[in-house]
Amino acid sequence: MRLLMVGYGSIAMAHTRSFAHEGVELDAVYGRDPAKAAAFAREFGYARSVATLEEGLARDDIDLVAICSPSAVHATQAEAALRAGKHVLVEIPLAMSYAEAKALADLARATGKVLMVAHTQRYYRPLMEARRRVASGALTLHSIICRYAFLRRKNEDWQGRPRTWTDNLLWHHGCHVVDFALWMLGVTEPGGVEATGQLALPDQRMGIPMDLALTLRTPSDQLVSIAMSYNAHIPVHDYLMIGREDTLHYVNRGLVGSQGVIIGASDMRREGADGNLLQDQEFLAAVREGRPAALSAEAVLPAYRALQDIQDQYDARTPPGAVHPIAP
Repeated sequence: MRLLMVGYGSIAMAHTRSFAHEGVELDAVYGRDPAKAAAFAREFGYARSVATLEEGLARDDIDLVAICSPSAVHATQAEAALRAGKHVLVEIPLAMSYAEAKALADLARATGKVLMVAHTQRYYRPLMEARRRVASGALTLHSIICRYAFLRRKNEDWQGRPRTWTDNLLWHHGCHVVDFALWMLGVTEPGGVEATGQLALPDQRMGIPMDLALTLRTPSDQLVSIAMSYNAHIPVHDYLMIGREDTLHYVNRGLVGSQGVIIGASDMRREGADGNLLQDQEFLAAVREGRPAALSAEAVLPAYRALQDIQDQYDARTPPGAVHPIAP
């Protein structure tokens, strides 16, 4: 199978390594800056770069498209790739609205092509173990408390590489957390969750909300509390899963229960666990087996419905041109 990579940032590097590991032929790279796309192609062993997305999609020998471009264009590029008859892996977020995400899910079904979304946290081994316990009935969850905070006051990616576009706390990292929580709680249909939230006013320099607090309530009266920030000098990423039988804590990339460590950092290193690789392996397996991917667009729609509800609340109460009073 041959791959067209759309984008040349840090996450494109990660997917390139995964696909190369699985024997996919690295064929072409497209990006907004032709020089950077060409440099990425040379560095990572792609056969060529292409000047336009249309040029890459027009080639009959391209089987797979990985979309690792700025978030705001994911939906339009995924639509173009599906209509060109390609199987598509889209980095999170699939879209910046529920309507766009739902339309892509419908299009994938109509075209019969695999459309998978990179909600990578579902492939973190400690979280997979927590989900296994919930799904088996060994852990009945009452609530989840989520914290995800780090410092991002510049247009940079997670490796500190400069960006020409601004990230979105709600629709990117918020999407990771909301999807994790709804997946852990077994929510499979969009619209059944009560989602409310507070987003800070847009930062004076970055132009986006940099802090948020969200609450989710399931039909089974399970609560999720989410606190996130791009302003944190001390990075924090942990999930406290509070159940009737036990409490699990995802922290320091491991999983801890009331009786001690379940999966530790040393276990992860020993297993060579890589959520991105596991995720990309599932995408390729779905393509080869002619079935929907486990993380299809339809599978993640509950998170996008909840995010849309919160975005609508924010838009309704935020005056045009409002900015955060604390100067950067």
